[in-house]
Amino acid sequence: MKSYCFQVEEQLEYRQGKTAVRRIFSRFCTPIFLESFILTFVAEWGDRSQIATIALATHKNAVGVAVGATIGHTICTSLAVVGGSMLASKISQRTVATIGGLLFLGFSLSSYFYPPL
Repeated sequence: MKSYCFQVEEQLEYRQGKTAVRRIFSRFCTPIFLESFILTFVAEWGDRSQIATIALATHKNAVGVAVGATIGHTICTSLAVVGGSMLASKISQRTVATIGGLLFLGFSLSSYFYPPL
């Protein structure tokens, strides 16, 4: 009887610990967190700054390069978030999307008609 009670008590403790971990994880991994993480990860994967970071890490201290790149990207992203929230308070999201779309079309036409030398 003692071993059965001990097993039940152990299972309850395990489940309570598991739900606590789930609760913490669900507070941290919100849908907006996952969306911004995936968007940033996919956008930054294989771009010029990543290739430059790889090249720098091969010749210099890799830990220093990793810390410097992380801090630099954090500051850059933080400025983008703060700037975006300030812009959102003054201009509607639709206006920003329209202007951004027109700029991309303008740059694509410019690239088509004026190719790089």
